[in-house]
Amino acid sequence: MADKKKRQTPTTVADKKKRRRPDPSSDDDTHHPFKSLLKPDPLILQTLDDLRSATASSSSSSKTITLADLAVGSTCREVSDLDLPSVQSEIELQMLKVIKSILDGNGFAFEVPSRAAANQLYVPELDRIVLKDKTSLRPYANVSTVRKATITARLLQLIHQLCLKNIHVTKRDLFYTDVKLFQDQTQSDSVLDDVSCMLGCTRSSLNVIASEKGVVVGRLIFSDNGDMIDCTKMGMGGKAIPPNIDRVGDMQSDALFILLVEKDAAYIRLAEDRFYNRFPCIIVTAKGQPDVATRLFLRKMKLELKLPVLALVDSDPYGLKILSVYGCGSKNMSYDSANLTTPDIKWLGIRPSDLDKYKIPEQCRLTMTDQDIKTGKEMLEEDFVKKNPKWVEELTLMVKTKQKAEIQALSTFGFQYLSETYLPLKLQEQDWI
Repeated sequence: MADKKKRQTPTTVADKKKRRRPDPSSDDDTHHPFKSLLKPDPLILQTLDDLRSATASSSSSSKTITLADLAVGSTCREVSDLDLPSVQSEIELQMLKVIKSILDGNGFAFEVPSRAAANQLYVPELDRIVLKDKTSLRPYANVSTVRKATITARLLQLIHQLCLKNIHVTKRDLFYTDVKLFQDQTQSDSVLDDVSCMLGCTRSSLNVIASEKGVVVGRLIFSDNGDMIDCTKMGMGGKAIPPNIDRVGDMQSDALFILLVEKDAAYIRLAEDRFYNRFPCIIVTAKGQPDVATRLFLRKMKLELKLPVLALVDSDPYGLKILSVYGCGSKNMSYDSANLTTPDIKWLGIRPSDLDKYKIPEQCRLTMTDQDIKTGKEMLEEDFVKKNPKWVEELTLMVKTKQKAEIQALSTFGFQYLSETYLPLKLQEQDWI
């Protein structure tokens, strides 16, 4: 009888321990601060539906202003989509100009639009950066420009071949056609932008594409070269954004907003938690610096689906820089800002004011480096930042406190705090600027 009691003892103790273990949901407020402030999801969804309706109404009623409508239109240049025969004709026209220059006794030279910082202009009415019309000569008979002139001629030749064959190549393919001349891909990439600007066409018109980088997941269906893609059935990794925007069409969605995410880690968290099912949305990321394909895809979604775009970036100067590239364009490709920028992106988080507001622990914050502070101060001088007083306020706070934080800092409250508490609360409070 005693042996039987001994055999039963371990089970009894284990059962008692099991009964004493607290329910994980009972300490949600400890691990997920502010979760108790969340309202029922239907109320948050109503807020988002109102935002979507307001965005759609604004998109339908507002007249699109172009550079040609403004007084500065005559002093700036913009490119447009051209078909292959038109690109081919433009290349031949450029070479005829070179021949004329030689026959006139001025030597072999290209007239190239300047993409220097001094030749950039922020236009408040358009809320984007454009390229002014200054040009410079790129002569072959000059030591400082001979390599660039040679690379320019070689790229024009290669692109002419692409037009004739009607095929696409990646920028990497282009580089490997003449490695000894190009030496480094950054050199061929830079001159490729010059060529695009010279010909007056978008880079995608040249049939040169970048490798796939950005991904999308959530409430979106679209056709990719004729194949219908359902982004709710793409798994955690999502669907790679096609490098050629011409392949994309027939966009359909029941989403209430587009969530633009800077980091791949945050994207994976939201995708795995199926955040887009709780709050119908489309989640997109370029995994850091925005690439052309992701910028084109985001713009196409915004304009065709008429959805608001909310951005989730790191609370540092580079997070805001990335956000500004999507919204206002990059100086490097200002000549194509009309096609690459997405209007009215709202900064959802993580903002400098969120660090105290959401009680991010000190050990999860990072001290800004001297370079960070320098970049932050430089951004405060940018016209596209000055236009938005709330951006100025947030960036000033960041520089003053000398503190920054990544999106992953929210993981201190739990790996799912981002999707279960932080974002729902921000959406509930309409806490975006």
